[in-house]
Amino acid sequence: MDIDTAFCYHCRRHHPLVEMRQIASKGGKKWRCIKSIQATKQGIAARDAFGRQVTAMNSTKQSQIVKATLNPLNPLNQETRTENCP
Repeated sequence: MDIDTAFCYHCRRHHPLVEMRQIASKGGKKWRCIKSIQATKQGIAARDAFGRQVTAMNSTKQSQIVKATLNPLNPLNQETRTENCP
């Protein structure tokens, strides 16, 4: 990724450094996005809602990757298809 970004261990995404804060944990300092920090301060319901939102985004992204990989008309799969043709 870009040097101006950091990986948020909470939501598992890269964010610009201006949206991140370093949090002390048992294993050392870790980067966490401001949005996730604020969500945890709003209570259990808000934290769970934020977690469901992040899970939904990650699931959507993963399913798009799988569909693109398995789609026979995908340009990335064209090389494989033409190699196997007689």
